[in-house]
Amino acid sequence: MQSDRSIPVLEWPTLILLAATYVLWALGTTSLTTLSPVLGILATAIAITQFCSLQHEALHGHPFRTAWLNEALVFPALYPTVPYGRFRATHLAHHHDPSLTDPYDDPESNYFDPKVWATLPGWVKGLFIANNTLLGRMVIGPVLGTLLWLRGERHLLRRDRAVRRDWLLHLGGLALLALWLIPAPMGWAGYLAATYLATALLKIRTFLEHRAHEAARARTVIVEDRGPLALLFLNNNLHVVHHMHPQVPWYRLPGLYAANRAHYLRRNDGYAYRSYAQIFARHFLRAKDPVPHPLMAAPAYTIRRNAGVVPELSKNGTP
Repeated sequence: MQSDRSIPVLEWPTLILLAATYVLWALGTTSLTTLSPVLGILATAIAITQFCSLQHEALHGHPFRTAWLNEALVFPALYPTVPYGRFRATHLAHHHDPSLTDPYDDPESNYFDPKVWATLPGWVKGLFIANNTLLGRMVIGPVLGTLLWLRGERHLLRRDRAVRRDWLLHLGGLALLALWLIPAPMGWAGYLAATYLATALLKIRTFLEHRAHEAARARTVIVEDRGPLALLFLNNNLHVVHHMHPQVPWYRLPGLYAANRAHYLRRNDGYAYRSYAQIFARHFLRAKDPVPHPLMAAPAYTIRRNAGVVPELSKNGTP
């Protein structure tokens, strides 16, 4: 099995892809928009989605081994609602596998505490039930997730100095974005549309990355897709491989998986899909699982350290 220590000091595939992403983003917001506003929005959305995947690589130590260099490469706020520092903090907390899917301790969980769920009004439950299908996640999810994310961040800003620092740094990235967009043909309305579409694309990846399961090792999915979405998500569809080897760069994940496929499928108890096409066929209009966490009612389940601290409705916002 490939060792994480074999990672080079500079990863050229990641650096080249990042440069290409910035070029596509620049073209999408300028010349392609002039040619066709729809084409501009599509190209910019793809670039923003790819940028978010590259931010994910950066926080895991790519393409450089020096954290500040990686952070500098993804400093511009192409995805305007999530500061890189907050993405890094919440995502690294998410990588504590024993807490995966916990509504309190996993910042990327889409589940609710059943006790909280029982107190919600019917119309709110209906909204989240609709959001629990792939169609709903792509159509409702970008707005719902962003509002809940910002709601949670507002609470944290009041009492957490690190959160305030990350948002202040993000203002610098937003300033760079504004300096580009003010004279650009796309403008803010087009950019908001591109960001919405990019978020919808990202929701395809996050829709069923994790499931409720008694064994932490079996909570993470494998999607054996090698098409355009796999590239857009930088092979994060092989998600259990990424969770087991978070320092391995995106371009090595397929080879690592191919060499040890039976091991990973055994490891995650067969939680796998052949492709994103299969996921669309199964879950476009049908939920994968319930919104309230199905295991939290079990007597053996323990609410962990963050209970009552992390806002229950602040889940779904990070890329």
